[in-house]
Amino acid sequence: MASAFNAGGFLRRVAFALALVLGTYNPTHYSFVSWVTAEGVEFGPVILIVGVILLIAWIIYLRATFMSLGWLGIALGAALLGGIVWWFVDIGLLSLQSEHALSWIILVLIAVILAVGMSWSHIRRNMTGQVDTDDLDDGRG
Repeated sequence: MASAFNAGGFLRRVAFALALVLGTYNPTHYSFVSWVTAEGVEFGPVILIVGVILLIAWIIYLRATFMSLGWLGIALGAALLGGIVWWFVDIGLLSLQSEHALSWIILVLIAVILAVGMSWSHIRRNMTGQVDTDDLDDGRG
């Protein structure tokens, strides 16, 4: 029987989450937020279409993350990742002197939490053998 979780699938979820987060905003000014707030840019159909596509992707990722992890899981994940960053700063592997560096770290951590949220059902099934399902109203009863 094939495993429900594989590293390749998780890495694809991380890559898409990074594209979503960094495509929406990043400090390089190559993002949707920078595009729509740039001087001289007029609202038009292309901005609307790209904005709606980003909104749909955010809703999919956020809903899956909240359904899988809940507030507690998200808070614990953020605390764990924040602790890892703090440890790296403490041992000198990372410096937070630059605002841009801190922005990049926060954006990457958001993407990792979203990817874990998208993957959590697979991870949990692998660890425990339990299957997560959404409650569906099938019209009975």
